[in-house]
Amino acid sequence: MKGYFALGISIITEVFGTTMLKISDGFTHLFPTLGVMIGFGTAFYCLSLSLKTIPLSLAYAIWSGIGTALTALIGVLLWNEPFSTITLGGLILIVGGVALLNSSHTSKEARSS
Repeated sequence: MKGYFALGISIITEVFGTTMLKISDGFTHLFPTLGVMIGFGTAFYCLSLSLKTIPLSLAYAIWSGIGTALTALIGVLLWNEPFSTITLGGLILIVGGVALLNSSHTSKEARSS
């Protein structure tokens, strides 16, 4: 369970860092630039902690998939980036793919027990 907690923190801080990246305007604003460094530094540290108990393929799929989906939603909500049924479909496919990877790892663990 600690691994998934660390992974959750990693996702949140990666999304924070990515949001600060947009606000930093090419690293021309100090505080958002510091937010990028803190966000990504924390994200990678927590991701490394999660890898102690979660397989790499699963952790990275969850991290990148959910991070991508959340970042897309933030873009829509904060910067009025376009959102269409195609965008929604893409987000559903990302989350569905992560769910499938998770279920394949869960069934493999159940068979080996």
